[in-house]
Amino acid sequence: MADTAQATEEKSEATQDAQADSKTQVQSVEFSEAVGAEPTGPGGSVNILLDMNIFVSAVIGKTEMSVRRLLHLAPNSVLKLDKSIDAPVDLYIKDTKFATGNVVAVDGRFAVKIKQIIGLGEPAEKTEETPNEE
Repeated sequence: MADTAQATEEKSEATQDAQADSKTQVQSVEFSEAVGAEPTGPGGSVNILLDMNIFVSAVIGKTEMSVRRLLHLAPNSVLKLDKSIDAPVDLYIKDTKFATGNVVAVDGRFAVKIKQIIGLGEPAEKTEETPNEE
């Protein structure tokens, strides 16, 4: 009886394997050359992106500290940053630096006066830490 059950189980597995093999057939496909490289639809290529909003972060400096020190921070604690007061701030989109500028005040609010745009020919720095986007 045990031999019959084992033989039935082996036959069932063989049937399932055969069915799986018959369902996975590989066929070669040839694709025709795409005709017309012109953009289709209204507006062409990137115009849809021009009205999108993105977060820009201004980083005045960075510091590193232990978790112990972080947990001891309280109101009136002072964090010394790695840049001097005269150094320009770095402007980031996500984690990529794209410009530098100087902090100014406009209508009682902080603002940044662009000093330099980092172009395609210049190396853009990437940070290991993403600036706060809020």
